[in-house]
Amino acid sequence: RGDVFRGSRSGTRRARQHGAAVPANAQAGPRDPVSHGTPGDGRQAVCAPRVDQLKYDVQHLQTALRNFQQRRYTREQQERQREELLSRTFTTNDSDTTIPMDESLQFNSSLQKIHHGMDDLIGGGHSILEGLRAQRLTLKGTQKKILDIANMLGLSNTVMRLIEKRAFQDKYFMIGGMLLTCVVMFLAVQYLT
Repeated sequence: RGDVFRGSRSGTRRARQHGAAVPANAQAGPRDPVSHGTPGDGRQAVCAPRVDQLKYDVQHLQTALRNFQQRRYTREQQERQREELLSRTFTTNDSDTTIPMDESLQFNSSLQKIHHGMDDLIGGGHSILEGLRAQRLTLKGTQKKILDIANMLGLSNTVMRLIEKRAFQDKYFMIGGMLLTCVVMFLAVQYLT
C-alpha cells in the first residue's frame, strides 16, 4: 500500500487521509533538476545561463511581435483613412458661411474718401493762406508806393491817417470773414455727415 502512495500527489492525499506515512520526496511533487538542488548540480550551472538567455530571447521576441503588430495596425488604419478620404465626395460651402464684409468695405471706402477730402481741404487752405501772404506782401508794397506818391503830391496827414485806419479795419473784416467761413465749414461737415 505504501508503494502505491509514493508515485503521485493523489496518492499522497490518499495516504494522508488514511493516516499513512508519506515519504519526504513524495510531498515535494515533480522534481525540477534546474531549480532544485539535485545530484545534477553541475548540469544546473550549465543550464542556468541558457535558461536566462531563452527568457531574454522570449521577451525580446514578444516585444518585437508587439511592435510589429502595432506598426501593422497603424499602417492598416492609415490605409483605411486614406481610402475614406479618396472615396469621399466634397461639396461647396453653403451661402450661410459667407462673411458679411460688404458693409465694412463700404464703410472703409467712405472713410478713405473722407480722409482724401480732408487732405484736399487742408491743401486748399494751405494754398489760400500762401495766396493771402503773397497778397499781403503785394499790398504792403502797394501801400508803400501810395504813401511815397502821397508824400510827393503833398496829401495831408489826415488823409494818410484815414487810409491807415481803413487798412486796420479791413484787417479785422478779413479775420472775421475767415472765422465765419471756418464755422460754416465745421457746421456743414458736422450736420451733413
